[in-house]
Amino acid sequence: MDEIQIKNRILTCGNIPEHVAVIMDGNGRWACERGLARVDGHKEGINSVREIVRACGEIDVKYLTLYTFSTENWNRPASEVSALMRLLLQTIRAEINELQKNNVRLNVIGNLHDLPLPARKGMEGAMRLLRNNTGLTLNLALSYSSRKEITHSVKRLLRKVQAGEIAIEDIDEDILSQHLFTANIPDPDLLIRTSGEFRISNFLLWQLAYTEIYVTNAYWPDFREMEFFKAIEGYQQRERRFGKVSAQLKPELQQ
Repeated sequence: MDEIQIKNRILTCGNIPEHVAVIMDGNGRWACERGLARVDGHKEGINSVREIVRACGEIDVKYLTLYTFSTENWNRPASEVSALMRLLLQTIRAEINELQKNNVRLNVIGNLHDLPLPARKGMEGAMRLLRNNTGLTLNLALSYSSRKEITHSVKRLLRKVQAGEIAIEDIDEDILSQHLFTANIPDPDLLIRTSGEFRISNFLLWQLAYTEIYVTNAYWPDFREMEFFKAIEGYQQRERRFGKVSAQLKPELQQ
């Protein structure tokens, strides 16, 4: 079955995830297995990003969140970190026109100010240019830590309590969600992790509470449109119960 057939089958099913999150893992291992430098794996991974962004637009996914660079990644060798920051800037410059053409809106979650000035300015300029687009929202998690995000949210709420803006009794899950980096973005319906690793790695811990998880052994540089469509089909076959039982979701089973 080719990409067109599987895409048409997905569209016919109609149960398209509104928000897909991806842990893009395996770039370094992909490169090492080929005798290449680790940065070459990251470069090849950009081609996967390009394909998945395009595929999301084709099946009308509304939000795509990519775990691009975690706070823990700053602990990698300095040479690799510097290469990644240069690659980030080069990529956004190279892809900006295509993103604009495809009506993609760009957003960053995490601490953008941790990035070197050229990379930060490049990202800020790209976000300004694409901010009025109305198609897919592409969220890049940069210098991102979910634990720090939650801690940041709690501190913001505590300041509002101290200022008398809200009462402790007013704080609920919805209010806390609106103080996260992902405020006004729906929680992911589907999380994809490549390279066969079964862990969340400090990514969207609050937001993933009821997210369906799809793990593939493919390294990120090998994860292209067909692999993505397989993940979407896997999602479409799931029954999302949110703590309920099947009979509650399908009243006809109670008859």
